[in-house]
Amino acid sequence: MNINELQVIADAMAEKKGKNIVSLDLKSIGTAISDYFIVCNADSTTNVVAIADNIEDMMAEKCHRKVLRAQGRENAFWIIMDYGDIVVHVFQTPMREFYRLEDLWADADRTDYNYDE
Repeated sequence: MNINELQVIADAMAEKKGKNIVSLDLKSIGTAISDYFIVCNADSTTNVVAIADNIEDMMAEKCHRKVLRAQGRENAFWIIMDYGDIVVHVFQTPMREFYRLEDLWADADRTDYNYDE
């Protein structure tokens, strides 16, 4: 894994109008299930699915990586995509506000990705 893969995911999120894109470096937290989480949100289920699809396409095209497991497409409130060392979370906005994932992992180093609207 390299930081470039996080950038590819962030760019794929932004390209499909993902909002509040943040990555969390979990390597220093001994109990974490992966090295990185990368999180965004969108306002509709259609948008959540479009973001997830774009991430899969861009990771395959640019990084030659396929998602190992994915869950949540059936209702698209929260799609989780597992790349092993990176876990991607694409939330519908109210779900992100409810679960507050970044607060749960507040000890992690955080990177905010800012794209011009």
